[in-house]
Amino acid sequence: MSDHDRDHDIVVYGASGFVGVLTARYLAEHAPAGSRLALAGRSRERLAEVRDRLGVDWPIIVADAADPAALATLASSTRVVLTTVGPYLKYGVALARACAEAGTDYVDLTGEVLFARDSIDGNHESARETGARIVHSCGFDSVPSDIGVHVLAAQVAADGAGELTDTTMVVTSLRGGVSGGTIDSLRHQLDIVKNDRRLRRVAGSPYSLSPDRNAEPDLGRQDDVATVRGADVHPRLRGTLAPFFMASYNTRVVRRSNALHNHRYGRQFRYRELMSVGGSPLSPLVANGLKLGFGALVAGLMLPPTRFLLDRLLPKPGSGPSEEVQRAGHFTIDFFTTTTTGARYTARFRAKGDPGYAATAVMLGESALALAHDGDALPSSGGGVLTPATALGDALVERLRAAGMEISAARV
Repeated sequence: MSDHDRDHDIVVYGASGFVGVLTARYLAEHAPAGSRLALAGRSRERLAEVRDRLGVDWPIIVADAADPAALATLASSTRVVLTTVGPYLKYGVALARACAEAGTDYVDLTGEVLFARDSIDGNHESARETGARIVHSCGFDSVPSDIGVHVLAAQVAADGAGELTDTTMVVTSLRGGVSGGTIDSLRHQLDIVKNDRRLRRVAGSPYSLSPDRNAEPDLGRQDDVATVRGADVHPRLRGTLAPFFMASYNTRVVRRSNALHNHRYGRQFRYRELMSVGGSPLSPLVANGLKLGFGALVAGLMLPPTRFLLDRLLPKPGSGPSEEVQRAGHFTIDFFTTTTTGARYTARFRAKGDPGYAATAVMLGESALALAHDGDALPSSGGGVLTPATALGDALVERLRAAGMEISAARV
């Protein structure tokens, strides 16, 4: 089926959820004139309310995540599916498969290692055959990480300065709420791995999303929950850096990009993600407190007595902050690397808006628009289960810059 035979350019699945509404609103305001968009989900009434609120006349498609036939019909009706319905391992498997089989491009917000691994194993070859680009993790997880390293590596290559070696992403500034959907995805993944040693090994491997683990270089231990002295990363960084709470997912996405690029970043590319907690003398306590706190959260969600309490206290999926709080949010992410020639480079990815909500709606919306409208500007990677860097690359970089985000790289 050609693109001209499809009824829609982009279908927003889960359009009545909190992030779904934000993304649909972004598309209503920024999609090119003539774009054919539709809203999809399991409730026609809720979708109609969203449509009325947005003031658009887009078609509505009713499809339950548990109905493979309805999802197959949805996938074959459009060029791109944009889905915000998670946890993805629970609700997203059939939709990703339907898109891969129908030759339909797909973007989502997942930060779930096990879902992404399942999609790679189940959909990569069929998507290659149909030409579908199945692009996971097109929000705050993991566009800044993946696109930031993509831009950094491109600048190093353009300068002829060798390849990347030790590379560290540091969240130097962050203001925003914790997503209830992210917590729910963590909760669901912990439930799955709790009694399955094999899946725990998959989730814990630094190369769990790589195409071929045996083809990856042996670079020793790569710890995603370490605390690090800032000056050991770059002289301008003060205090002790804490683990970044999404490092265990984002790092695997970036390593998959490197492998899919035939290790273009470098065969000695080591990558980690950290977070600044300030430069005061108390920063070691704060950094280690955050490290212990995250471990305690994971342990608490796995034990029934504390799980009951945490479920009552943590943000609920489908909820989110007010528009005022979203507008006040922001993030700045800096990258630091040394190349094989000894050159030092930095990169920056900075944006306004709550990272998990307002900024994510921009990143997800622009990812879908790139697939729908950018054609020859996209990387020539063909179909498959890809990453933002390998599927969208410079096309997404230019779109996000045009949307007001700062994305840059330079030699120190």
